[in-house]
Amino acid sequence: MTTHAQFASNPGHALSWYAATANQKSVRPALQGEVVADVCIIGAGFTGISAALELSERGYKVVVLEAERIGFGASGRNGGQIVNGYSRDLETLERRYGAEKAHALGAMSLEGGKIIRERIDKYAIDCDLRHGGFFAAFTQKQIRDLQAVKAKWERHGHEHLEVVSHEDVASYVKTNRYVGGMIDKRGGHIHPLNLVLGEAAAAESMGAIIFENSRVENIGTGNEPVVATSKGTARAKHVLVCGNAYLGKLLPKITDRMMPVSSQVMVTEPLEPGLIESLLPADYCVEDANYVLDYYRRTADNRLLYGGGIGYGGQDPSNLTAIIQPNMLRTFPELTQAKIDFAWSGNFALTLTRIPHVGRISDTVFFSHGDSGHGVTTTHLLGKILGEMVAGHAERFDIWASLPSLPFPGGKTFRVPLTMLGAWWYGMRDRLGL
Repeated sequence: MTTHAQFASNPGHALSWYAATANQKSVRPALQGEVVADVCIIGAGFTGISAALELSERGYKVVVLEAERIGFGASGRNGGQIVNGYSRDLETLERRYGAEKAHALGAMSLEGGKIIRERIDKYAIDCDLRHGGFFAAFTQKQIRDLQAVKAKWERHGHEHLEVVSHEDVASYVKTNRYVGGMIDKRGGHIHPLNLVLGEAAAAESMGAIIFENSRVENIGTGNEPVVATSKGTARAKHVLVCGNAYLGKLLPKITDRMMPVSSQVMVTEPLEPGLIESLLPADYCVEDANYVLDYYRRTADNRLLYGGGIGYGGQDPSNLTAIIQPNMLRTFPELTQAKIDFAWSGNFALTLTRIPHVGRISDTVFFSHGDSGHGVTTTHLLGKILGEMVAGHAERFDIWASLPSLPFPGGKTFRVPLTMLGAWWYGMRDRLGL
């Protein structure tokens, strides 16, 4: 059995398989004294690092302030799945925001995955990229829903989807749980911590400076805002706030519009290559079509990474494997004897609309948060769009900033129980096949 002690330490990160297998583990220094830059970015997750790389490529002098470590939050703990689109389907966006905005959002909806692949190729980032995703359906209603999603996507130019019959499920996943599904050839999966570390190194190669263990305590909003930590300051022409679920109490205007939500992930011991290949023969990542869904995939070292569960308010359960392992064994009873080497939790930021919250604090301070469970791709898109905004191209930023952001009903006191009640209702509909 593989143990944590067999891996080099990676201080400051969650005790995850990602942190244990990171390509780069050295700690960058904390900010001390004053630095001056064109742009100061708060948060070294996917959004912040995507923006840092975009701006560095454009020739801007960039400084990034990270409270913990690069990829400390959801960016370095997630399921590692490249899932196209947003947390709400394109039909919902059209109903809410009108045809014109839905068309604009649809035109951007595949870009996040494209950015990831382009950067992996351009900067030779070693992050175990694999192509292809499978959405698994438990019921015929879910099959019909996937067929409707496919038809809507095709109107926006996404022609790499294919509905899969019950007979063909075994080509993607060996289990008796599903009646069919849909494959997305433009989906895929990666080692997310190694991806964000590779992107960070690419930005640094062009002059960006990243400080870790540098929690921001105050943000100025004037013409040349000053960002302060306990030991230093960064003076810049623009500030991008990209802290997401780990932003804390820094900017209540933002944090009051999002709620931290935890998801749990575990990883088995290395499995016999023949076994893991038989369970996931196409090496696609999988997520099911339930409201509270499970997601899983093979790793490069022949483990099964399996995630699921949800904790509104960001609370960590006392026993992570007790939540996930029963579902894993229902999916793959062949793994009854498989040891679990790693189990961890991490928070993502949920908005009431389930659509990212993007906007301005002032003429010099911008933000993007609340990717609501679809962060791997949308963070890359929105990080790039933040960079465009700084460079004077506000068209796409303004589309996102125009989308209404709503407070959670019940405020901080009742938002968690009310959201849990809604999740219970949708979960019951899944169980009843409605």
